[in-house]
Amino acid sequence: MDSLTFTLVVCGASVLAGLFGALTGLGGGGILTPILVLALGVDIRYAIGASLVAVIATSCGSAGAFLREGFVNVRVAFLLEVATVVGAIGGAVIASHVPAGALGGVFGVVMIWTAWNSRRVPEPTPGDTKPDAVADRLSLGGTFPGPEGPRAYSVHRVPAGFGVMLGAGVLSALIGIGSGVFKVLAMDRLMRMPFKVSTTTSNFMVGVTAAASVAVYLHRGQVHAGLAMPVAVGALVGSALGARLLKRFNVSTLRLIFAVVLSVIGVQMIIRGVRAL
Repeated sequence: MDSLTFTLVVCGASVLAGLFGALTGLGGGGILTPILVLALGVDIRYAIGASLVAVIATSCGSAGAFLREGFVNVRVAFLLEVATVVGAIGGAVIASHVPAGALGGVFGVVMIWTAWNSRRVPEPTPGDTKPDAVADRLSLGGTFPGPEGPRAYSVHRVPAGFGVMLGAGVLSALIGIGSGVFKVLAMDRLMRMPFKVSTTTSNFMVGVTAAASVAVYLHRGQVHAGLAMPVAVGALVGSALGARLLKRFNVSTLRLIFAVVLSVIGVQMIIRGVRAL
């Protein structure tokens, strides 16, 4: 295809990636990378660099709206970001000693299994009636907009969520995937935060992680301006649309979208892992 058609196709794919990234809190890189590599034949290194740009644009395009509307839990975001960064540093140190292909395959299987289970609302446990001591001390609870006004919620199992994010940072460095999926899972399944709060808080966080990563790709010369420009524009438009649509989606629909996106990421990681073996 000619350059104009290619640019329009990339921009359209980025709109979809930004839309799903904003709704699910995953940033959209897991959707855009396989499209660029498998459908458009882009080199994987440049595809990852462009996908990181999409994650930044998605976060910038929707995080402001989510903050204004009161969905994002900023305290939880800062706390979990510390764990992700520490884990990523550890992962970078051990990256040369672990076969990333095998990890990628296992990760993909886990993601598909998680996608199947994420459709269900977590069952309440006796410990869900009150926040744990750490959440209470750090005042991590909050409110979010509901159909009948602001709804209060508590945060639970903070040490467990922090531990998951440490592992997420390690895996992110080892297999080259953003940790948005772990952020959402940690907040939704372990910390028992409302799903919309989990996805919007994750979306607020992933831009910071991607900005740190894209600097490395810029230094290597693996962020192509002709590819990054339509990706940034499309992801920005898609994420702004996603921010507007979030209130109209019920939680069960969002969980279904999340499960589909998770399945795509899982298949992508299995393929990448098999190729690396």
